[in-house]
Amino acid sequence: MKIFFLFTFSIFLLSAFEQAATSAHYDKILTHSRIRARDQGPNVCALQQVMGTKKKYFSTCRNWYQGAICGKKATVLYECCPGYMKMDGMRGCPAVAPIDHVYGTLGIVGATSTQQYSDISKLREEIEGRGSFTFFAPSNEAWEQLNSEIHRNLVDNVNIELYNALHHHMVNKRMLTKDLKNGMTLVSMYNDQKLLINHYPNGVVTVNCARVIHGNQIATNGVVHVIDRVLTAVGNTIQDFIEVEDDLSSLRAAAITSDVLDILGRPGHYTLFAPTNEAFERLPRGVLERIMGDKVASEALVKFHILNTLQCSEAITGGAVYETLEGNTVEVGCDGESLTVNGVKMVKRKDIVTNNGVIHLIDEVLIPDSAKQVIELGGAQQTTFTDLVAQLGLASSLRPEGQYTLLAPLNGAFSDDTLRMDQRLLKTILQNHIIKVKVGLNELYNGQELETIGGKLLRVFVYRTAVCIENSCMVRGSKEGRNGFIHIFRQIINPAEKTLHEMLRNDKRFSVFLSLVKAADLDDVLSRPGEWTLFVPTNDAFKGLTDDDKDILIRDKNALRNILLYHLTQGVFIGSGFEPGVTNILKTIQGGKLYLKTVNDTLLVNELKSRESDLMATNGVIHVIDKLLYPADLPVGNDQLLTILKKLIKYIQIKFVRDSTFKEIPLTFYKINIIESNVQPIIRKEDPSITQLTKLIEGEPEFKIVREGETITKVIHGEPIIKTYTKIIDGRPVEVTEKKVTEERIIQGPEIKYTRITAGGSDNEEKLKKLLEEEVTKVTKFIEGDGHLLEDEEIKRLLQGAGTEYTKVTKVIEGEPQIIEREIKKVHLEEAPVRKVQPTRRTQGGTARRRTRLAYP
Repeated sequence: MKIFFLFTFSIFLLSAFEQAATSAHYDKILTHSRIRARDQGPNVCALQQVMGTKKKYFSTCRNWYQGAICGKKATVLYECCPGYMKMDGMRGCPAVAPIDHVYGTLGIVGATSTQQYSDISKLREEIEGRGSFTFFAPSNEAWEQLNSEIHRNLVDNVNIELYNALHHHMVNKRMLTKDLKNGMTLVSMYNDQKLLINHYPNGVVTVNCARVIHGNQIATNGVVHVIDRVLTAVGNTIQDFIEVEDDLSSLRAAAITSDVLDILGRPGHYTLFAPTNEAFERLPRGVLERIMGDKVASEALVKFHILNTLQCSEAITGGAVYETLEGNTVEVGCDGESLTVNGVKMVKRKDIVTNNGVIHLIDEVLIPDSAKQVIELGGAQQTTFTDLVAQLGLASSLRPEGQYTLLAPLNGAFSDDTLRMDQRLLKTILQNHIIKVKVGLNELYNGQELETIGGKLLRVFVYRTAVCIENSCMVRGSKEGRNGFIHIFRQIINPAEKTLHEMLRNDKRFSVFLSLVKAADLDDVLSRPGEWTLFVPTNDAFKGLTDDDKDILIRDKNALRNILLYHLTQGVFIGSGFEPGVTNILKTIQGGKLYLKTVNDTLLVNELKSRESDLMATNGVIHVIDKLLYPADLPVGNDQLLTILKKLIKYIQIKFVRDSTFKEIPLTFYKINIIESNVQPIIRKEDPSITQLTKLIEGEPEFKIVREGETITKVIHGEPIIKTYTKIIDGRPVEVTEKKVTEERIIQGPEIKYTRITAGGSDNEEKLKKLLEEEVTKVTKFIEGDGHLLEDEEIKRLLQGAGTEYTKVTKVIEGEPQIIEREIKKVHLEEAPVRKVQPTRRTQGGTARRRTRLAYP
């Protein structure tokens, strides 16, 4: 009857505990193990045992399907799940293990050495009696692995040392695995010593970094968990250990210098990968001195070795990524019995448990990117670039106190021909890959210009899934170092040197297309500043075109413009900037649509292959094609033109609608503004018919082609650049040298007020010159510093009869440059005689100066 009662009671307890444990990681993994072994009979669990060891795990799905733990092959075992046992002649484990007091349960779970020591140390009476205990019982193998001297001292003094050691493994209340929460601290029954509990997502439960290998064996007066090592007393803090450990004196010095040591003395759950003195000695002397002499770098170095979570070695059964206190991550894994950090075996001693974490001693120093110089950030795929930078003497120009951005092409971007170049030319190429300022990926924007140490301006193009600089696009892998960023690029960056028109003119492949462009009066478009994408057919696209055919095309200028402008679209679109395999729709200047996509690194335009793409020009990009493009939905109404087009275009069916005509495309889709300013970039547009461009420039007019109704902002980085341009003064061209200033320059001075007049149409140029003929000398004097300016009312009279095609912009700058609101409005003027210029009035705070300026298309 007594046995029947105990049997029934144990079933009740197990069912109750199992229902309550559904949320614990250990119990979830155990449930999966039961499912995997269901074919073996009831209550059987599947385990994995690492080959060559006695280590067994209730495995995660990942390890189970990999058939390995810590990179080592694992065999599958089937055993009775905790709390169950076999019966002769029956499948599986149909019987519940007998329930007994804690002392008897030690024998049931096979912890016979712990049971024996409990007997000889007089602990048996206590754990057989009344109470509710949790016993973390070391396995027989755990006692065998204990340090022989410690083991001998315990056995030699069983009544005190051994008794206290066993009490250190006990808690004075029942705690099942579901109750053992991650980060929990329990108080043991010996001298209130702490027991640090960790319960990991992979189902591993540890106490002072000893793994529970057989949990939840219920006893009448508690529960027994079998663990894989004998617990020793927890030391003080990680800080205390570092301060007394002779082999960590270099780490101690770095931690003190960076003010990090105190952090490791605070309460918490830290993991410290502590480099030994030998590890520090392996660092190049210059690197160590530089880092130790830089508090920011040394702080980053030390924090990079600290995790804000407690990671015991027994809980690591595969690679996982953890964030450090420095902010970046490390990958912690295992290789058999060894721990690895970032894939390298470097842990010499593991699981030194303190009351605020655990220490693993390593034989390498981990240097985070944030403590490295920018040239040191290059990885294995950028060694050609970094080696060339060093060999050509450019690395020495990257000063530790400076700020730079490296645009590093992949190794494969450097062809043999490139590497055989004259070193002076190769050095110039590399200079185009070093930016004078520190620019992160999240600081780049479309239309931005970056100045290199060689003085070149590189344009930034931002697309939906790519960021490109000139002809090359980034790949993943950007890093930030102590003095700069490094971004990885697919190709060598080739800054543009010529306009679209110059590139066509210098390449004989495009002679036919260029002649048609000239006949359509479009060559000026391709010469002006702007942002265009041009799809250029080679001469092969015009095979079969006779001189007569060409004359017919040229005579019908509307038709010719429609055909040619179908090859031109607003904006710069780099082929490698498109998302692979996805169709991108671009609207052309003609009004039709182009369908672009990249397949196997080849650009397709309306399904036609581009023979050569991403030829960069100062005002756009060229993609070379060998077929003439034509919008499929645009009908032809002329028999002669239809015949010509059918000769050239065979990949689509051209529509024919008798007497249909092509729409007229006036050359008003672009215009030129000359803008001059010395303020920070800011734009405010009030009237949609007025386009404004503001650029940080002192002295030199900046030319920009923009479409009607669009607003463009441009920012220039870098040192002042000297340029020369020509002004019309008193009817004669005069060459003027001016200085262009970067946005980093701070401009100071008295309040300056000036008015700019902008002409909106090309027909007004001569008219405006005549209106200002009398005043041009005074404007010239102002440019030279004389200060003779026009008052507002005088400007109105000056522009007598000018009409609404002129706009007026007035700005005021006081002190350092500020964000300036710009008012733009149309001025309707009454007829009035032109008055002479009056001297300007002085204002409080300095001399007010007003500038009258010209902008014309």
